[in-house]
Amino acid sequence: MWVSRATEQAKDTMRSLDLMTVWTKGIKLVLSLLILTILTALAGGVVMTFLDLRLLFHLQVEEALRQVLIDALILLAVVEVFKTTLTYFSEGRVKVTFIVDTILVVMLTEVISEWFKGESLIHMAALGAILLILGAMRIMAVRCSPAQGEYAYETF
Repeated sequence: MWVSRATEQAKDTMRSLDLMTVWTKGIKLVLSLLILTILTALAGGVVMTFLDLRLLFHLQVEEALRQVLIDALILLAVVEVFKTTLTYFSEGRVKVTFIVDTILVVMLTEVISEWFKGESLIHMAALGAILLILGAMRIMAVRCSPAQGEYAYETF
């Protein structure tokens, strides 16, 4: 008798359970873990970048500063990912401009890294073309943003 009453209570609870609330709380829990992971990675990256300064004593200044510059640019990409995650956490949506900004920072880091390596002109031109396309996407994302109004596409 007690078991059947507990079963009925469980069934009533399941019927009254709002799946959207469960989904929202689950997403917030996972995003909280992601934010913690990103912050930990960012802190570790800053420490490693600081430790890369010791390269100044072992390598030529130009090579050591290249490594520190690339490390700093990668950390900026992580900051962009963090910003995107926080926006999704607070607003419940991802802003395309944040995603494009993140990719732009990563691609610029790649271009600088490849430039330091002395890659071929064709390779650099391909990366440059990708950057131009991403820049155009960034402009389109701002101009066609829902925040700009219903008919934002008519401003072209």
